[in-house]
Amino acid sequence: MIQAAQVASKFTLFTHHAKTFPNLVTALRNSMLRAGVFKNEKTAEEQVVQVLNFDIHLTKDFKGKRYVERITECIPVEEKNEYTFDHRKEKTLEGKFDKFFDNATRYFEKVTDRQLYTYRNILEYVDGEYIITNPISQANLREMRMNMDEIDLEKFDEFVERHWSDNKKQTVAVTAREETKKRGRKAKKED
Repeated sequence: MIQAAQVASKFTLFTHHAKTFPNLVTALRNSMLRAGVFKNEKTAEEQVVQVLNFDIHLTKDFKGKRYVERITECIPVEEKNEYTFDHRKEKTLEGKFDKFFDNATRYFEKVTDRQLYTYRNILEYVDGEYIITNPISQANLREMRMNMDEIDLEKFDEFVERHWSDNKKQTVAVTAREETKKRGRKAKKED
């Protein structure tokens, strides 16, 4: 699934049973490792987060009704070159060592504990209402816009402006008809 999503597809849909977004990433990474596609955990995880744009998480309440609990966006963290060359400006050997150890610390953090992604909920279902909680990243907005015609693009931009221009949490009214279905056999008709 991850390999298929990496090439020649606009999007990929699949189901999963992870309870949280990090659990989803971990489960997919581990599946790729077990299948022998990758040997390195970080490389496998990096491939997973490159194709997971959004997670639409459904849940079921105690009555058996399924609903979208949250929509979560995955944002891959781009690797930055944060090394400095300030050691050249240092006059003392102690100053040069301090700058060297600063760079060495950054290097080892990247090698051993590099964060590959962040995630944030875009929409959440709270107390019977959908709340728009965070804006979609600019990278995903760009990708989404590239796949819209002029009419859809205009409506989409209006939506983005209305809900995220001031970056406040907003409640979205949802009309959901609660139809309880009776289970079991139909009652017998008395003649």
